[in-house]
Amino acid sequence: MKIFIKILINSFPRTFLIWISNFLNPLIDIIYRGNKFFDPINGKSYRKFLPYGYVIQRDNALSPGTLSLERHRLLWLYLSNETSFFKKKLKVLHIAPEQCFYNIFKNLDNINYTTYDLNSPLAKIKGDIKKMPFKENSFDFILCNHVLEHIDNDKKAMREIFRVLNFNGTAILQVPLNQNLEKTYEDDSITEKKDRIEKFGQYDHQRVYGLDYFDKLKSIGFEVEPLKYSKDFKKEEIKKYGLIENEIIPVCKKLIQ
Repeated sequence: MKIFIKILINSFPRTFLIWISNFLNPLIDIIYRGNKFFDPINGKSYRKFLPYGYVIQRDNALSPGTLSLERHRLLWLYLSNETSFFKKKLKVLHIAPEQCFYNIFKNLDNINYTTYDLNSPLAKIKGDIKKMPFKENSFDFILCNHVLEHIDNDKKAMREIFRVLNFNGTAILQVPLNQNLEKTYEDDSITEKKDRIEKFGQYDHQRVYGLDYFDKLKSIGFEVEPLKYSKDFKKEEIKKYGLIENEIIPVCKKLIQ
C-alpha cells in the first residue's frame, strides 16, 4: 500500500487525484475503520491512517475518511476550539480549497463561502492569487494553506491577501516550514523535477521557507502569531489525532491602524 500511494501522488497532478479520490474514498474509509486513530473532521475512528509524503513518507499521516493530513486536523481543532469560525457570520475566502474542508464549509449556514484558485476543480472562481478580482477589505477570514510555496512572487501574493482581508480579519497562511532554517532557501537555477523534489520537497515548490517567513508576513502589514497549537494537547492526543508536534499555524491579523 505504501508503494502504491507513493507512486500515485508522485505520478499524477493534484487535480486528477482529487477527481479519483471521489471514487476510492468511500471504500478506503470502510476498510480502515478501527479505534486507534481519530479524525476530528468527520468524527470517525480508524485502525490506522495512511502514509503520505513526496520525499519521505510519514506514517499515519493521511486520514482514510476525509483525506486530511496532520496540518488539516490541527487547523480544524484550532478553528473549532479557539475561534468563532463555525458560529459567527463571516465572509470567508478559501484559496486552493482543501478537499477535506470543502464540502463542510460550503454547507455552513453562518459563512458566505468563496473558493478561489488558478487550477483547482474545487474553486468556483478561477484566477491568479497575485491579482485577485475582489475589492479591498472584502473578507473576514481567509484560508490559504500550502499555496505560497508554489508562487513565484510570494510577496505579491501576500500583499493581495492583505488587501482583500477586512480590518480586524484573520488569515491562516500555512506553508511547509523548516524550523531549523533561519532564512528561506530559493534557487531559480534548479529546474529538473527530481532536483526540485530533493531541494524543495516537491517538484512544483519555489522555495523552502525558514523562520524568516513570519518577518516577511509582518513586512506586508500583518500582525503574526506563530501558533504551536499541538502543544495544547497531551502526547496521547497528538498520536490519536495524527498530528505533528511542532506544526505551526501562522495566525495573521489585519488590524486597524
